[in-house]
Amino acid sequence: MRHRSHKRYGKKEEFDEDEKTEDRPVIPQKQEIFNVGSTLRPYQRVLVTGGAGFIGSHICDVLLKRGCEVICMDNLHSGNKRNIQHNLSNKMFEFLRHDVTLPIKLVVDRIYHLACPASPVFYQLDGIYTLDTLYMGTRNMLQLARDTKARLLISSTSEVYGNPLVHPQTEEYWGNVNPIGIRSCYDEGKRVAETLCIEFRRKGTDIRIARIFNTYGERMLENDGRVVSNFITQALSGKKLTIYGTGDQTRSFCYVSDTVEALLRLMEGEHNGPINIGNPEEYSVKQLAEMVTKRIPAEIEYMPLPTDDPIKRKPDITLAKKFLKWEPTIPIEDGLNKTIKYFKSIRT
Repeated sequence: MRHRSHKRYGKKEEFDEDEKTEDRPVIPQKQEIFNVGSTLRPYQRVLVTGGAGFIGSHICDVLLKRGCEVICMDNLHSGNKRNIQHNLSNKMFEFLRHDVTLPIKLVVDRIYHLACPASPVFYQLDGIYTLDTLYMGTRNMLQLARDTKARLLISSTSEVYGNPLVHPQTEEYWGNVNPIGIRSCYDEGKRVAETLCIEFRRKGTDIRIARIFNTYGERMLENDGRVVSNFITQALSGKKLTIYGTGDQTRSFCYVSDTVEALLRLMEGEHNGPINIGNPEEYSVKQLAEMVTKRIPAEIEYMPLPTDDPIKRKPDITLAKKFLKWEPTIPIEDGLNKTIKYFKSIRT
Protein backbone atom coordinates (compact mmCIF):
# COMPACT_ATOMS: atom_id res chain seq x y z
CA MET A 1 0.00 0.00 0.00
CA ARG A 2 0.97 3.61 -0.63
CA HIS A 3 -0.38 6.75 0.88
CA ARG A 4 -1.31 10.07 -0.60
CA SER A 5 -1.86 13.18 1.45
CA HIS A 6 -4.65 15.69 1.27
CA LYS A 7 -2.89 18.93 2.14
CA ARG A 8 -6.18 20.70 2.71
CA TYR A 9 -7.49 18.33 5.38
CA GLY A 10 -4.30 16.74 6.63
CA LYS A 11 -5.64 13.23 6.03
CA LYS A 12 -3.98 10.28 4.41
CA GLU A 13 -5.78 7.89 2.12
CA GLU A 14 -4.67 4.39 1.27
CA PHE A 15 -4.95 3.11 -2.30
CA ASP A 16 -3.83 0.13 -4.30
CA GLU A 17 -0.76 0.73 -6.47
CA ASP A 18 -2.52 -0.99 -9.37
CA GLU A 19 -5.53 1.25 -9.05
CA LYS A 20 -5.76 4.25 -11.37
CA THR A 21 -5.38 7.51 -9.51
CA GLU A 22 -7.69 9.37 -11.88
CA ASP A 23 -9.71 8.79 -14.97
CA ARG A 24 -7.91 10.25 -18.00
CA PRO A 25 -9.80 9.94 -21.25
CA VAL A 26 -7.75 8.81 -24.24
CA ILE A 27 -7.94 11.50 -26.91
CA PRO A 28 -7.65 10.04 -30.38
CA GLN A 29 -5.28 11.84 -32.73
CA LYS A 30 -7.06 13.62 -35.54
CA GLN A 31 -5.69 14.06 -39.02
CA GLU A 32 -4.96 17.72 -39.70
CA ILE A 33 -6.71 19.03 -42.77
CA PHE A 34 -5.25 22.16 -44.36
CA ASN A 35 -7.02 24.64 -46.58
CA VAL A 36 -6.81 23.79 -50.24
CA GLY A 37 -4.98 26.27 -52.45
CA SER A 38 -1.61 27.30 -53.83
CA THR A 39 0.85 30.10 -53.12
CA LEU A 40 2.17 29.94 -56.67
CA ARG A 41 1.53 33.00 -58.80
CA PRO A 42 0.30 32.60 -62.39
CA TYR A 43 3.11 34.94 -63.47
CA GLN A 44 6.71 35.73 -62.51
CA ARG A 45 7.36 38.62 -60.16
CA VAL A 46 10.60 40.24 -61.32
CA LEU A 47 12.76 42.85 -59.61
CA VAL A 48 14.85 45.06 -61.89
CA THR A 49 17.40 47.15 -60.00
CA GLY A 50 18.48 50.18 -61.98
CA GLY A 51 15.17 49.75 -63.76
CA ALA A 52 14.82 53.43 -64.67
CA GLY A 53 18.19 53.39 -66.38
CA PHE A 54 19.16 52.88 -70.00
CA ILE A 55 19.19 49.07 -70.26
CA GLY A 56 17.03 48.41 -67.19
CA SER A 57 14.05 50.33 -68.55
CA HIS A 58 14.12 48.31 -71.78
CA ILE A 59 14.19 45.09 -69.74
CA CYS A 60 11.11 46.29 -67.84
CA ASP A 61 9.30 46.89 -71.14
CA VAL A 62 9.99 43.40 -72.48
CA LEU A 63 9.12 41.67 -69.19
CA LEU A 64 5.76 43.45 -69.06
CA LYS A 65 5.02 42.37 -72.63
CA ARG A 66 5.75 38.79 -71.57
CA GLY A 67 3.20 38.96 -68.77
CA CYS A 68 5.52 39.43 -65.79
CA GLU A 69 4.84 41.57 -62.76
CA VAL A 70 7.73 44.06 -62.63
CA ILE A 71 9.14 45.90 -59.63
CA CYS A 72 11.40 48.64 -60.97
CA MET A 73 13.82 49.75 -58.25
CA ASP A 74 16.01 52.81 -58.79
CA ASN A 75 17.33 55.71 -56.70
CA LEU A 76 17.47 57.87 -59.86
CA HIS A 77 21.15 58.65 -59.33
CA SER A 78 21.74 58.09 -63.05
CA GLY A 79 18.32 56.68 -64.01
CA ASN A 80 15.48 58.84 -65.27
CA LYS A 81 11.74 58.61 -64.64
CA ARG A 82 11.21 59.62 -68.26
CA ASN A 83 12.38 56.12 -69.23
CA ILE A 84 9.53 54.43 -67.33
CA GLN A 85 6.81 57.08 -67.52
CA HIS A 86 4.82 55.05 -70.06
CA ASN A 87 4.62 52.10 -67.63
CA LEU A 88 3.46 53.90 -64.48
CA SER A 89 -0.24 53.29 -65.22
CA ASN A 90 0.32 49.57 -65.84
CA LYS A 91 -1.12 47.54 -62.94
CA MET A 92 1.66 44.98 -63.39
CA PHE A 93 4.36 47.64 -62.94
CA GLU A 94 5.57 49.19 -59.69
CA PHE A 95 8.24 51.86 -59.30
CA LEU A 96 10.18 51.74 -56.05
CA ARG A 97 12.62 54.53 -55.29
CA HIS A 98 15.29 52.83 -53.22
CA ASP A 99 19.07 52.66 -52.99
CA VAL A 100 20.49 49.14 -53.34
CA THR A 101 23.18 49.92 -50.77
CA LEU A 102 20.35 49.64 -48.21
CA PRO A 103 18.78 46.24 -47.44
CA ILE A 104 15.21 45.57 -48.56
CA LYS A 105 12.71 42.76 -48.07
CA LEU A 106 10.68 41.65 -51.08
CA VAL A 107 9.28 38.38 -52.42
CA VAL A 108 10.32 37.87 -56.04
CA ASP A 109 11.11 35.08 -58.49
CA ARG A 110 13.81 36.79 -60.56
CA ILE A 111 16.25 39.64 -59.97
CA TYR A 112 17.92 41.56 -62.77
CA HIS A 113 20.64 43.44 -60.90
CA LEU A 114 21.76 46.36 -63.07
CA ALA A 115 21.97 49.12 -60.46
CA CYS A 116 25.22 51.06 -60.84
CA PRO A 117 26.35 54.16 -62.72
CA ALA A 118 27.90 52.71 -65.87
CA SER A 119 29.57 55.68 -67.55
CA PRO A 120 32.89 57.24 -66.47
CA VAL A 121 31.27 60.65 -65.88
CA PHE A 122 28.95 59.15 -63.25
CA TYR A 123 31.07 56.44 -61.64
CA GLN A 124 34.10 58.74 -61.28
CA LEU A 125 31.95 61.45 -59.66
CA ASP A 126 32.03 59.56 -56.36
CA GLY A 127 34.25 56.50 -56.49
CA ILE A 128 33.43 55.46 -52.92
CA TYR A 129 29.71 55.46 -53.65
CA THR A 130 30.36 53.47 -56.84
CA LEU A 131 32.26 50.87 -54.81
CA ASP A 132 29.51 50.79 -52.16
CA THR A 133 26.92 50.21 -54.88
CA LEU A 134 28.91 47.40 -56.46
CA TYR A 135 29.79 45.62 -53.21
CA MET A 136 27.03 46.40 -50.70
CA GLY A 137 24.33 46.72 -53.35
CA THR A 138 25.27 43.39 -54.91
CA ARG A 139 25.51 41.71 -51.52
CA ASN A 140 22.06 42.98 -50.54
CA MET A 141 20.55 41.65 -53.76
CA LEU A 142 22.33 38.31 -53.36
CA GLN A 143 21.00 37.97 -49.82
CA LEU A 144 17.52 38.76 -51.11
CA ALA A 145 17.91 36.13 -53.83
CA ARG A 146 19.13 33.60 -51.27
CA ASP A 147 16.30 34.31 -48.81
CA THR A 148 13.53 34.17 -51.43
CA LYS A 149 15.14 31.43 -53.54
CA ALA A 150 15.06 33.76 -56.53
CA ARG A 151 17.41 33.58 -59.50
CA LEU A 152 19.69 36.60 -59.86
CA LEU A 153 21.33 37.92 -63.01
CA ILE A 154 24.05 40.50 -62.53
CA SER A 155 25.09 42.88 -65.27
CA SER A 156 28.85 42.78 -65.16
CA THR A 157 30.92 44.48 -67.82
CA SER A 158 33.70 44.23 -70.35
CA GLU A 159 35.58 46.58 -68.00
CA VAL A 160 36.57 43.53 -65.94
CA TYR A 161 39.08 42.89 -68.76
CA GLY A 162 40.62 46.36 -68.29
CA ASN A 163 42.99 47.36 -71.08
CA PRO A 164 43.19 43.84 -72.51
CA LEU A 165 46.33 42.14 -73.72
CA VAL A 166 44.23 39.39 -75.33
CA HIS A 167 42.10 40.14 -78.38
CA PRO A 168 39.25 39.40 -78.75
CA GLN A 169 38.38 38.85 -75.12
CA THR A 170 37.09 35.46 -74.01
CA GLU A 171 35.46 34.71 -70.67
CA GLU A 172 38.56 32.78 -69.58
CA TYR A 173 40.73 35.90 -69.81
CA TRP A 174 41.50 37.38 -66.37
CA GLY A 175 42.07 40.89 -67.60
CA ASN A 176 44.65 43.66 -67.31
CA VAL A 177 43.26 46.13 -64.77
CA ASN A 178 44.89 48.99 -62.89
CA PRO A 179 43.66 48.52 -59.28
CA ILE A 180 44.35 52.15 -58.23
CA GLY A 181 43.51 54.18 -61.34
CA ILE A 182 40.67 56.62 -61.99
CA ARG A 183 38.55 53.83 -63.50
CA SER A 184 39.32 51.33 -60.75
CA CYS A 185 36.25 52.04 -58.64
CA TYR A 186 34.13 50.65 -61.47
CA ASP A 187 36.48 48.05 -62.95
CA GLU A 188 37.50 46.49 -59.65
CA GLY A 189 34.01 47.01 -58.20
CA LYS A 190 32.53 44.89 -60.97
CA ARG A 191 35.22 42.28 -60.48
CA VAL A 192 34.49 41.95 -56.77
CA ALA A 193 30.75 41.88 -57.53
CA GLU A 194 31.38 38.84 -59.74
CA THR A 195 33.41 37.27 -56.91
CA LEU A 196 30.51 37.81 -54.50
CA CYS A 197 28.17 36.12 -56.95
CA ILE A 198 30.46 33.12 -57.30
CA GLU A 199 30.74 32.74 -53.51
CA PHE A 200 26.95 32.86 -53.11
CA ARG A 201 26.62 30.35 -55.96
CA ARG A 202 28.91 27.98 -54.08
CA LYS A 203 26.45 28.19 -51.18
CA GLY A 204 23.51 27.33 -53.43
CA THR A 205 22.16 30.67 -54.73
CA ASP A 206 21.03 30.57 -58.37
CA ILE A 207 23.22 33.07 -60.26
CA ARG A 208 23.73 34.27 -63.84
CA ILE A 209 26.64 36.57 -64.80
CA ALA A 210 26.54 38.70 -67.97
CA ARG A 211 29.57 40.68 -69.15
CA ILE A 212 28.05 43.47 -71.21
CA PHE A 213 30.14 45.24 -73.84
CA ASN A 214 29.39 48.70 -75.29
CA THR A 215 25.63 49.07 -75.71
CA TYR A 216 23.87 52.01 -77.31
CA GLY A 217 20.36 53.08 -78.30
CA GLU A 218 17.29 54.96 -77.12
CA ARG A 219 17.25 56.23 -73.51
CA MET A 220 20.98 56.77 -73.22
CA LEU A 221 21.67 59.88 -71.19
CA GLU A 222 22.82 62.87 -73.23
CA ASN A 223 25.49 63.76 -70.69
CA ASP A 224 26.81 60.34 -69.68
CA GLY A 225 30.13 60.73 -71.48
CA ARG A 226 29.88 57.56 -73.57
CA VAL A 227 31.16 57.84 -77.09
CA VAL A 228 27.91 57.26 -79.03
CA SER A 229 25.83 59.69 -76.95
CA ASN A 230 28.72 62.18 -76.90
CA PHE A 231 29.07 62.25 -80.68
CA ILE A 232 25.33 62.52 -81.38
CA THR A 233 24.74 65.19 -78.75
CA GLN A 234 27.70 67.26 -79.92
CA ALA A 235 26.64 67.02 -83.55
CA LEU A 236 23.01 67.98 -82.82
CA SER A 237 24.26 70.95 -80.76
CA GLY A 238 26.43 72.19 -83.65
CA LYS A 239 29.62 71.43 -81.75
CA LYS A 240 32.76 69.62 -82.84
CA LEU A 241 32.93 65.89 -82.17
CA THR A 242 35.59 65.22 -79.56
CA ILE A 243 37.89 62.30 -80.26
CA TYR A 244 40.25 61.41 -77.43
CA GLY A 245 43.67 60.26 -78.53
CA THR A 246 44.21 59.38 -82.18
CA GLY A 247 40.79 57.78 -82.60
CA ASP A 248 42.40 54.48 -83.54
CA GLN A 249 41.22 52.81 -80.33
CA THR A 250 38.48 50.28 -81.11
CA ARG A 251 35.09 49.44 -79.64
CA SER A 252 32.22 47.12 -80.49
CA PHE A 253 28.71 48.56 -80.42
CA CYS A 254 25.66 46.44 -79.64
CA TYR A 255 22.17 47.89 -80.06
CA VAL A 256 20.12 47.84 -76.86
CA SER A 257 17.37 45.48 -78.08
CA ASP A 258 20.00 42.87 -78.94
CA THR A 259 21.61 43.22 -75.51
CA VAL A 260 18.26 42.89 -73.74
CA GLU A 261 17.35 39.75 -75.69
CA ALA A 262 20.66 38.15 -74.67
CA LEU A 263 20.09 39.02 -71.01
CA LEU A 264 16.61 37.48 -71.04
CA ARG A 265 17.95 34.31 -72.64
CA LEU A 266 20.76 34.08 -70.10
CA MET A 267 18.34 34.53 -67.20
CA GLU A 268 16.04 31.74 -68.35
CA GLY A 269 18.77 29.45 -69.70
CA GLU A 270 20.84 26.80 -67.96
CA HIS A 271 24.30 28.35 -68.35
CA ASN A 272 25.44 30.32 -65.30
CA GLY A 273 28.04 32.47 -66.99
CA PRO A 274 30.06 34.56 -67.10
CA ILE A 275 29.02 35.09 -70.72
CA ASN A 276 30.11 37.94 -72.97
CA ILE A 277 27.22 39.93 -74.44
CA GLY A 278 28.19 42.33 -77.19
CA ASN A 279 28.68 42.83 -80.90
CA PRO A 280 31.88 41.25 -82.28
CA GLU A 281 32.04 43.78 -85.13
CA GLU A 282 34.89 46.15 -84.29
CA TYR A 283 35.09 49.83 -85.22
CA SER A 284 37.61 52.52 -84.40
CA VAL A 285 36.35 55.63 -82.61
CA LYS A 286 37.34 57.59 -85.72
CA GLN A 287 35.13 55.35 -87.89
CA LEU A 288 32.21 55.91 -85.53
CA ALA A 289 32.71 59.67 -85.73
CA GLU A 290 32.62 59.49 -89.52
CA MET A 291 29.36 57.52 -89.42
CA VAL A 292 27.79 60.18 -87.22
CA THR A 293 29.00 63.11 -89.34
CA LYS A 294 27.54 61.50 -92.45
CA ARG A 295 24.15 61.74 -90.75
CA ILE A 296 24.68 65.03 -88.91
CA PRO A 297 27.36 67.27 -90.48
CA ALA A 298 29.97 68.28 -87.90
CA GLU A 299 33.69 68.90 -87.52
CA ILE A 300 36.05 66.79 -85.44
CA GLU A 301 38.57 67.84 -82.82
CA TYR A 302 41.18 65.78 -80.99
CA MET A 303 41.88 65.82 -77.24
CA PRO A 304 44.31 63.88 -74.99
CA LEU A 305 43.32 60.29 -74.24
CA PRO A 306 41.98 59.82 -70.66
CA THR A 307 44.07 57.74 -68.27
CA ASP A 308 43.63 53.95 -68.53
CA ASP A 309 41.23 54.24 -71.48
CA PRO A 310 41.22 50.81 -73.20
CA ILE A 311 42.92 50.66 -76.61
CA LYS A 312 40.99 47.65 -77.91
CA ARG A 313 37.67 46.13 -76.93
CA LYS A 314 35.96 43.27 -78.77
CA PRO A 315 34.00 40.34 -77.35
CA ASP A 316 34.38 36.71 -78.25
CA ILE A 317 30.72 35.58 -78.20
CA THR A 318 31.28 31.88 -78.85
CA LEU A 319 29.60 30.93 -75.56
CA ALA A 320 26.61 33.19 -76.22
CA LYS A 321 26.11 31.59 -79.63
CA LYS A 322 26.41 28.09 -78.19
CA PHE A 323 24.39 28.35 -74.97
CA LEU A 324 22.01 31.26 -75.66
CA LYS A 325 21.57 30.69 -79.38
CA TRP A 326 22.13 34.43 -79.65
CA GLU A 327 24.05 36.91 -81.72
CA PRO A 328 23.34 40.58 -82.58
CA THR A 329 20.89 41.29 -85.39
CA ILE A 330 20.83 45.12 -85.64
CA PRO A 331 23.53 46.59 -87.95
CA ILE A 332 25.27 49.68 -86.59
CA GLU A 333 23.88 51.81 -89.41
CA ASP A 334 20.28 51.01 -88.40
CA GLY A 335 21.05 51.36 -84.71
CA LEU A 336 22.63 54.76 -85.19
CA ASN A 337 19.64 55.99 -87.19
CA LYS A 338 17.27 54.94 -84.41
CA THR A 339 19.48 56.47 -81.72
CA ILE A 340 19.81 59.79 -83.56
CA LYS A 341 16.03 59.89 -84.04
CA TYR A 342 15.59 59.39 -80.29
CA PHE A 343 18.01 62.16 -79.34
CA LYS A 344 16.28 64.51 -81.73
CA SER A 345 12.90 63.66 -80.16
CA ILE A 346 13.95 64.50 -76.60
CA ARG A 347 15.42 67.85 -77.69
CA THR A 348 12.15 69.16 -79.14
